[in-house]
Amino acid sequence: MYQLSQTYPLKRAFITGAASGLGKALALELANDGWTIGMADINMIALEAAGKEIEIAGGVPLIFPLDVSDKDQYQDIVKVFLSTTGGIDLLFNNAGVGDGGVFEEYSLENYEWMVGINQMGVLYGCHYFIPIMKQQRSGHILNTASAAAIGCAPTMAAYNMTKAAVLAISETLYGELMDHGIRVSCILPTYFKTNVIQFARGGDIVKKATQRFIEKSGLEADTVAKEILTRAGKNELYIILPKDARKMWFFKRLAPTWFRKKVKEQFLMAMSRVQRSKT
Repeated sequence: MYQLSQTYPLKRAFITGAASGLGKALALELANDGWTIGMADINMIALEAAGKEIEIAGGVPLIFPLDVSDKDQYQDIVKVFLSTTGGIDLLFNNAGVGDGGVFEEYSLENYEWMVGINQMGVLYGCHYFIPIMKQQRSGHILNTASAAAIGCAPTMAAYNMTKAAVLAISETLYGELMDHGIRVSCILPTYFKTNVIQFARGGDIVKKATQRFIEKSGLEADTVAKEILTRAGKNELYIILPKDARKMWFFKRLAPTWFRKKVKEQFLMAMSRVQRSKT
């Protein structure tokens, strides 16, 4: 049993992006401990299927179709969830999309699309659930950012800035909420096996490069979910994983200019390999 399940015996969680990837993996881990889980996602077919898996695993799934960039829809769903459960213990602002492109060539519409999902979706979840957490004087917010918030590789401006924003939101709330009994964690993983690029708009080269990094990582979503839940139970603010990501964090702080150059070198090498694979 996870420490979080002992800390929050009522076991009420809400997860966005719950139909697949990390969101689904987190839900399955919590289901093993008997949690009631609000599962929200834009893909209703996949969400219904995931809900059945959660039920088989021992959880109680509450299914919600949700576009996290729609603040009114999000607010309505929060009201339904809270009226059903009476409160919330774990909030996973996990829904997100990945994409990339040269800064000025990536359309403003695409920037707005990504900000709406990756950044505003996190903001809405926090905004709507924090009041009830303050009333309870308990709860834990877990925001999924990315090691991209640290690395900021070229051609990933939209993704990088939204994930950096999630990190900033998390750090801000950590200070604001600690006196209210509310804990905050920011999840900063590198690549692992998920479908984060399923809606990518930046073109085939972006999809192929990202998929290459995902496959090379060897990390499965369930492994990542287990580490997140374990470390959140220890009240860690920065859940940076795996080990290579923690090295990035260290070197960025120790030698920031050198680090920027290394990121550029690694990016150019990776793109060269992708280009060669096309020929």
